[in-house]
Amino acid sequence: MGAGFPDFRLGNVLATSFTGTLSERHGHAVERIPVPHRLIDWLAVYGLAVDSCTPEQLELARELRESIHAAATAAALREALPAAAVQIIGDRSVEGRAAAVLTPEGERRWRLASSSVEDALGVIAADAVDVISGERDGKLALCASPTCRAAFFDTSRSRTRRWCDMNTCGNRQKKARFNAGRGGGEGPRRPRPASRTRLSAPGAGGGSTQP
Repeated sequence: MGAGFPDFRLGNVLATSFTGTLSERHGHAVERIPVPHRLIDWLAVYGLAVDSCTPEQLELARELRESIHAAATAAALREALPAAAVQIIGDRSVEGRAAAVLTPEGERRWRLASSSVEDALGVIAADAVDVISGERDGKLALCASPTCRAAFFDTSRSRTRRWCDMNTCGNRQKKARFNAGRGGGEGPRRPRPASRTRLSAPGAGGGSTQP
């Protein structure tokens, strides 16, 4: 699925995973839903199947994504939430029509009223409200990667997770530190003290020495 397009970064929390459809925001940004049908693909992965998506609906989705990212980032930093972002999240939540249903396996699924993008965005917005308001057990944090800084929801027991994804940002930063450590030991070599001693030692000869 998605040949020719960037792979999705999938997480366990719907709202913050949605913000991950734009990654490396502080580096070389990667848009993972560049066209309408990629939004359809992403929604399907999370059980929010929609019938179609127009370019206008894709822009609506990106607007919600950036609003969630802005609000979640502010919450993680314990700053005031941006009023415009809060408004958009609230509007999308109210406009969507969906109901939570129980599967035979005891899991929650969402049933969209009209299988429209707006209904799916309503579910994502409602999830963002839960996460950002503190209604869910966990802590919002920002990825420690300087090129990422994605907001993620830390549900670890210690609440000390540093990376949005250990398999991407975490491994990349570990490799960077390892390579920096190796590079630091391979700089230009200084003349050995023993050589300088040998050139100036008594009996080394009466001729001039090379500088």
